[in-house]
Amino acid sequence: MDRLTLLNRWQHGFPLDGRPFARVASALGTDEIAVIAGFEAARAEGSLSRIGGVWAAGAGGAALLVAMAVPADRLDAVAAQVDALPGVNHNYEREHRFNLWFVITGTEGATLHARLDALEHDTGLATLRLPMQRVYRIDLGFDLRGAVAATDRPHAERRAAPVAEAERPLAVLVEAGMPLVVRPYTAWATQLGRDEAEVLATIERWLDRGTLRRFGVVVRHHELGFDRNAMTVFDVPDDEVDARGAALAAQPGVTLCYRRARAAGWPYNLYCMVHGREREAVRATIAAAARAAGLEHRPHEVLFSLRRFKQQGGSYFRSAQRVADHEHA
Repeated sequence: MDRLTLLNRWQHGFPLDGRPFARVASALGTDEIAVIAGFEAARAEGSLSRIGGVWAAGAGGAALLVAMAVPADRLDAVAAQVDALPGVNHNYEREHRFNLWFVITGTEGATLHARLDALEHDTGLATLRLPMQRVYRIDLGFDLRGAVAATDRPHAERRAAPVAEAERPLAVLVEAGMPLVVRPYTAWATQLGRDEAEVLATIERWLDRGTLRRFGVVVRHHELGFDRNAMTVFDVPDDEVDARGAALAAQPGVTLCYRRARAAGWPYNLYCMVHGREREAVRATIAAAARAAGLEHRPHEVLFSLRRFKQQGGSYFRSAQRVADHEHA
């Protein structure tokens, strides 16, 4: 069985069925046990992060992109302090004076700011805090066959319906990823003291309402060779940014595109990501996308990633659960 096909095809539309791996096997002309073994092997080698849900903005709380300018001789130590913060799910070194970039999530914005205040106190370094303002394209799953990752066509981002308090235990499991067993939804239902039909109906409702962007395979791009990744930031007039952002999101090879708030010393408000295997291919894709979106003459910077300190799925619900468990221990 072709491992790349297994990972590529099921990033969206993973079966909401009592025996989902049997459904995948039927589509691929193989058997259920072979499919489970294929996913297990991909997880063991690191190319599969999980099979689970990707939340829309607002579904589980707050998130911030954060940057720090860290002296080179302290970078490893400060990155380790960042990794230890609850809710940090991505943490990268990038080519820039602001050389450490991470995403932190949690149930409330005030909690995130308090954690960052503590980080500033402990390190003696300032944080650049960049909240999302509008999504043009994000987390749609990538086509993994090529020098630069391709994506689905962009769609309008709906404001997510938040997860109800009573459904948060299931959200923790969906966020963490399903067990690779014959009846994974039954395993979740048993763990929660609910029935399988209720679990499946809840996930389907989250998808229908836009609470989940997608439910399926979540891959680890570095392990699949997409390790020449660049974040490009543009300074665009506020009355143009939505039109330019929509145009940029529609360009081939743009995997993420969103608007963020500006900050003191950081004039950029439009961001895009291109994930690729080859640095020059990534640069060419960025240049072509900028021209097509009318952005080639706008002030911009390209920040290639150098090192990945941490990458995992967003931790809106799991981090909240860990904090609650600690408080009641």
